[in-house]
Amino acid sequence: MGTGIVATAAVSLPVGGTWLRPAATVVWLLAAALLAVLLTAAARRWRTVLDHRADPVMAHFYGAPPMALLTVGAGTLQLGPAVIGPAAALAIAWTLWFAGTAAGLFAAVAVPYLRFTRHAAAGPKTQDAAFGGWLMPVVAPMVSAATGALLVPHAPAGQTRLTLLLSCYAMFGLSLIAALITITMIWQRLALHAVGPARMVPTLWIVLGPIGQAITAANLLGGVAGTALPHAYQQGFEALGIVLGVPLWGFACLWASLAAAVTVRTARQGLPFSPTWWSFTFPVGTCVTGTAALAAHTGSVMFEVVAVVLYAALVAAWLTVGARTLKTLVN
Repeated sequence: MGTGIVATAAVSLPVGGTWLRPAATVVWLLAAALLAVLLTAAARRWRTVLDHRADPVMAHFYGAPPMALLTVGAGTLQLGPAVIGPAAALAIAWTLWFAGTAAGLFAAVAVPYLRFTRHAAAGPKTQDAAFGGWLMPVVAPMVSAATGALLVPHAPAGQTRLTLLLSCYAMFGLSLIAALITITMIWQRLALHAVGPARMVPTLWIVLGPIGQAITAANLLGGVAGTALPHAYQQGFEALGIVLGVPLWGFACLWASLAAAVTVRTARQGLPFSPTWWSFTFPVGTCVTGTAALAAHTGSVMFEVVAVVLYAALVAAWLTVGARTLKTLVN
């Protein structure tokens, strides 16, 4: 999903559509290939993957595969028609959306359940256990809401389209409220306890994921609400994208500043490479799509400029983390 967001975020930008789209298509194809490879590897080691449910840290990353499916699916819908044709792209997008949504909703229930009933009981009774990874399972339905908005116009008019739209809004609320609760717990841990091991510091950036994706979903869903809802509700949901999105964007700026300051401080002391570095990619990508959506709905030049700057930062982070990952795999 850290690679797929580079492609989908490029499509959302208010500039560079002509020359950036071919590059985004290449990145989407790379993300699709990586998804196939990783799913095959996970299937072959399904016992090891299943055993992660007992780990109070690793279990939360069950939210990652659903988001990977959804991100590649969105890229297929946006970039795939030029490569595989509109019909095939739409069919694959629907398949990946349903698979990712089902897996994401399961993770959103199962992982917190394990935390409530097993992880807390089996682990030490500490107040500093919360970390950014706790957001992974509960943010997956928000990705379903945002990517589902792209499919709403393609759903049959009538009850089918209305059901899809309302389901996306329900997942939007499910994820946003759960994320806000979890973010509060992370803030409390940071305020009352130490930052934690250096390798876990990058997970602070995961907090930007649900915030950026919420802004994206609210605006994308508002943009298609009129295809299924009466006019009065269409106006309300369109307004919600801005009324909710701009304040959330402000909090995203605050958290990004704090996360950057902590990351720089840790890097000066030593920040060893680990898979958690991928936390620098997808969450920032959701801020790109969220900012671009606000730019499109408000006409704000400020949002347009920030979206482009954030995308440049996303590409830089992706290239850095990707290179370090390849170097680690080769060695």
